[in-house]
Amino acid sequence: MVSERGKVGPVRKVSVGLPGDGAGLGGDRVVAAGSPARVLLAATVRALRGDDCADLGHANSLSRFTGAPEPVRRAAASRAAGRLALTPEQVTEVDAERVAGWIVDQYPARQWPGVVLGSPHGAAAHLAVALGVPWLPAAFELAVHWARGAVDRPRAALDQGAALAGRLLAGNQQVHVRQVHCPASRGASAGAVVALAVRWRALPGAYARFVAEQLAPGAPLLLLHDARTWPVLDEGRGHSFQLGSPASGLDPVDFHPDAPALRQVLRSAGGDGARWEPPDVSCPAAYAENGVEPGFEHSARYWAGRHGHPLHRVLAPQPDALSAATADLYRRWLRQAGKTGDRLVVECGRLLDPWQVLRAGLVPYWCENATRRRVEGVEWWLAGSEPFSSVDVLPEPPGVRSPALAGLPQWLAVAGFGLRRRALDRGTARGYPVASVPTRRATEVLRNQPYDLPVPPPLRMAEALAALRDAGAHQGLLVS
Repeated sequence: MVSERGKVGPVRKVSVGLPGDGAGLGGDRVVAAGSPARVLLAATVRALRGDDCADLGHANSLSRFTGAPEPVRRAAASRAAGRLALTPEQVTEVDAERVAGWIVDQYPARQWPGVVLGSPHGAAAHLAVALGVPWLPAAFELAVHWARGAVDRPRAALDQGAALAGRLLAGNQQVHVRQVHCPASRGASAGAVVALAVRWRALPGAYARFVAEQLAPGAPLLLLHDARTWPVLDEGRGHSFQLGSPASGLDPVDFHPDAPALRQVLRSAGGDGARWEPPDVSCPAAYAENGVEPGFEHSARYWAGRHGHPLHRVLAPQPDALSAATADLYRRWLRQAGKTGDRLVVECGRLLDPWQVLRAGLVPYWCENATRRRVEGVEWWLAGSEPFSSVDVLPEPPGVRSPALAGLPQWLAVAGFGLRRRALDRGTARGYPVASVPTRRATEVLRNQPYDLPVPPPLRMAEALAALRDAGAHQGLLVS
């Protein structure tokens, strides 16, 4: 299956549904460094073995450019993104089955009491850790170097991405490739790399073997699905193009050539609004890049039923709904174990550490990013919740400037909900919003929290589902 856009050279064939023959790139090289799924996987793996995220730093830190002039900082960000990305030639060596095997192999072989699958979400990692089960993503992200790319030329990005997707799909027929071109959330790097979300259209072989061999008898599966939609161009060849993203904090109309927000975004990213020509849209409301392919869910349900495992699904209309419900679940779980459940940590993006949260007996609320919408989500939840004695806030600087971002006063207002302790981390606030902060910063901050041991016994899936239904119903969270 090859796109007509661009030319594609010879590629290695891989049997559908079967593991690769060992050739090709390893998952550690394929999955984009710093991508949400990769960070959440690393955090969950560590927490399940009783480790924190102290070893999770930057693949390429840009902190020394925080105070540099905008053109210098943009150039540094573009160079860094290009160095970490795959080359176009390496795309033919990507084996999605091998990536799935790499993900599963992060966890020790044993009889697990369940598994959480699906969209990348910080609350999914916390939920998996509370249940004592692995988290397996339904997709992974590729970053491919785009020579002579431009942040303000979405049609050129489409052509480049379609050619790359053709190379990938020729050897991986059981995936769908969603290309995302979003200068609002990626800044200047959107003109240096092509971002491809590779979504499995069926349960990959490694996951199927995990269900068959490493789940305890009758152990449940929990599938989390990000239900946000966005306009896309999908020509039916296994590759779709998405201009902008819900994660940008903007609306689809804000990526129209005449939109003031777009002009501000492009100016910040070093682009020119006069050159912005968006491609046509074929579907006005398709699942966005973090959605789960229908075939993946159907395949997971089939394999689960075949081996005697129930499958439950949680559909989240917005990330705030799952974050709030999981925070309420943690509070209930901690109190049932005799703890106060009155100390909150507000995490953001890659700044999270599930093990330190568990060790300190904290309630975690995860913000997807630093946009105003996500920060307003935690403000509304706090306003309607029983007060917390302490609130610690870890705002991740996005590394870009955008009209959709929350300012530090809004983050300070979140911390202000604490009755006795109100803390905004100065390390992350310094240089906000263009600074670069590693995941381990969350570990460094949370290590200062007092111990609250022993850790509560693992949640049972039935208890978790009941808590999610109770807490999430009024926020539109669908649990089945």
